[in-house]
Amino acid sequence: MTKIEGRIKNRTECIKKFERKYQSKLEASEQPYTIKEHLTDLIGIRIVCLYEDQISLVANVMREYFHVIEETDKISAIESTEDLFGYKGLHMDLEPNIEKSFFNPFRALIQNPVELQIRSLIQDAWSVLDHKIKYKKSIPSDLKRRINVLSALFELADREFKEIRDATVKLLEQETNAPICDEPGENTPCAGNSPPEKGGKTINAFNFLRIAGHFFKDFSFEDYKVDNFVQDILKLDRGFEKSNLHESLVDHLKDIRAYREEFMAENTDATFSPYTTIRHCLYLHDRQKFGRILSTGPRIRFNHWLDKQNRHAEITS
Repeated sequence: MTKIEGRIKNRTECIKKFERKYQSKLEASEQPYTIKEHLTDLIGIRIVCLYEDQISLVANVMREYFHVIEETDKISAIESTEDLFGYKGLHMDLEPNIEKSFFNPFRALIQNPVELQIRSLIQDAWSVLDHKIKYKKSIPSDLKRRINVLSALFELADREFKEIRDATVKLLEQETNAPICDEPGENTPCAGNSPPEKGGKTINAFNFLRIAGHFFKDFSFEDYKVDNFVQDILKLDRGFEKSNLHESLVDHLKDIRAYREEFMAENTDATFSPYTTIRHCLYLHDRQKFGRILSTGPRIRFNHWLDKQNRHAEITS
């Protein structure tokens, strides 16, 4: 979800709606009535999803916990009427499901009926703009055509964002489907899986996640941070491949973990994320190309630690 909004209809609005939709029929029937019984939107809620195909998922959850009084598919209504302007989305008038009220996560609403609007982000944007178009029923036909074109562009954007999402997920699945089996310090591939071959793919967000996700299984890599980090690498080495990343981690991760442990013991309030670990591995992998992957302070501190380790190795050898 991108946002959830709500409102409570005021007294004047309730009376006007009742007079417009119900009063004449009820008085003609000469039956007693109360206004509240005929208003299903005392509480109004709008849920905005990222993509259009998420609308049905939200609707299914609502059907599970509420009785549906009325359901209006604005998408079908717009698509079946050439000359009708308006926003797409799904409207549901809901009332409490008494049978499930005890377990209902929405039980705070069960005392009143609810009008729920479910839209995609693009549909919500169109609805805002659509309400700003004045005199829609009276404007000339050439302006109506332009509005129809604009509406089609919004619909196309909705579809394209969804398809880009699906294609991105597919690319990620293709990259991460075959696990990488080498751990730092191991020289023999296991289960028939070998390290990435050199001369292969240049590093990108998808194959970065395949490599990094193997070595840092308990860390959640956020997409925008991965994108930015990969671009930082490519700025320093345009030809850097996923095999190079794998090699740098296999060769140096053990040492960097030892450095991290010592660093954190001395700096208890500091952080040393997997991104920081990978930066140090890249620095050791090729100091000429990745000399600037570490900022000045961390680089000086790390070099000092490396010198200390080298002196200790010379003494003990």
